[in-house]
Amino acid sequence: MEVILRQDIDKLGGRGDIVTVADGYARNYLLPKRLAVPATEANKKIVAQEREAHLRREAKAKAEAEQLAKLMEGLTVTIEHKAGEHDQLFGSVTARNISDALGKQNFTVDHRKIQLEEPIKQLGEYRIPIKLHREVTVEIGVQVVPEGGPAAPPEPGAEKEAASEEPAPAEEAGE
Repeated sequence: MEVILRQDIDKLGGRGDIVTVADGYARNYLLPKRLAVPATEANKKIVAQEREAHLRREAKAKAEAEQLAKLMEGLTVTIEHKAGEHDQLFGSVTARNISDALGKQNFTVDHRKIQLEEPIKQLGEYRIPIKLHREVTVEIGVQVVPEGGPAAPPEPGAEKEAASEEPAPAEEAGE
């Protein structure tokens, strides 16, 4: 059976393509889910108009994504998160956390567009790609710091004072 695809379908074709598929596949899957329409002359004209409208929308969406990418280029967001010893985070920083941090800087980005391979579990700086459009990707910097800002390293003299104070209470307890 010949059908006209209304959406891109993996391993079958793109939107507006006329493809030949098994009758059962068309009747039981493509047509009920409105992924395709039968290939008649009237439907071919309608699909041609839809394709033109889709191309215009696609061009507009791509232009907006490119404009947003220019604004986001070189952007760095800072995320504060609870951390333990050895810069290990309690929990992790996910795409949703990054999306929320971008929202605070007035950039609305869906968390599903953030290409985070796995959640961030260590303090540090990371380069995270964001796929704004099928053809537009921008990388932003993400800096994960401990809550309350970076901890100041203890002074060397403070360690000696703390070490000298500890044995004194132990001696008093022994008397």
